[in-house]
Amino acid sequence: MGRTGRRSGDSGTREAILAAGRRRFADYGYDRATIRGIAADADVDPALIHHFFGTKEHLFAAAMRLPVVPGDLITAALATDALDPEKSLGEHLVRAILRAWDVGEIGDTFLGLLRSAATSEQALAMLREFVTETIVGRLSAGAKAANPAEAQYRAALVASQVLALGLTRYVLRLEPLAAASQDELVAAIGPTLDRYLTGDLG
Repeated sequence: MGRTGRRSGDSGTREAILAAGRRRFADYGYDRATIRGIAADADVDPALIHHFFGTKEHLFAAAMRLPVVPGDLITAALATDALDPEKSLGEHLVRAILRAWDVGEIGDTFLGLLRSAATSEQALAMLREFVTETIVGRLSAGAKAANPAEAQYRAALVASQVLALGLTRYVLRLEPLAAASQDELVAAIGPTLDRYLTGDLG
């Protein structure tokens, strides 16, 4: 007799979860796509999703074929800033992001996401929710603000700068920005991120 019940950790489980995740994220957006719902679609126990991917953010990154997990980069930059006070948080953020993008396949992936967002309201909502939760939400912790609303505003300004950098450097390949070194970009953009996070916004 064959096995009954949900599948366990067989070789096709990870692929089934990824396929179910892509469908759920596309149909429901990032916020409303739940681990439980994805597990039901993939016919697996929700614990297996945590086993393979850890969090919904990591599942989304894998399902969308993102070469890096933005939240991980930000968390690492915040931790590095605490350990190395000689460098500003803005410098740490820019360098961490550039190091990841320069060795990954960020160009093709980012372009694909932007194309989807430009032609599909669902894709736009999904990308906006993901950026809000994983980038703006994490950056708010490093912002110097009088209240949560100001912290979120500062973090959104940083996100706008970072996303614009990715678009112009890796997708549009706008010169001389595309050919600039990491050190040059860190020196130019780092202080701007610092002002957004902790400086006077005027």
